[in-house]
Amino acid sequence: MKSEEDEGIKVSSWLFMLLLLGFALVITGIILVITTILPGGGSASVGGVIFIGPFPIVFGAGPDAAWIIVISVAISVFMILTFVLMRRKNYYQSSG
Repeated sequence: MKSEEDEGIKVSSWLFMLLLLGFALVITGIILVITTILPGGGSASVGGVIFIGPFPIVFGAGPDAAWIIVISVAISVFMILTFVLMRRKNYYQSSG
């Protein structure tokens, strides 16, 4: 029979693996941007989203910044909807 402690360890190791995956993706993206810019002296676009509470601050610069901003806003909306749905699901599971 599984104990709650074993399930907690599985969940925390899963979350830790997600955290490591996120760091790996960020480092990979940085390396790709640097290797693209250095040899040819080409231009690069940068953009991102900073969340302060539920409010996203979207920024971007470069020739393709508009696309990066649109994609960032779409991801932001998806994340906020996922957060709201998961919170609602957890509320209904815990109340009854």
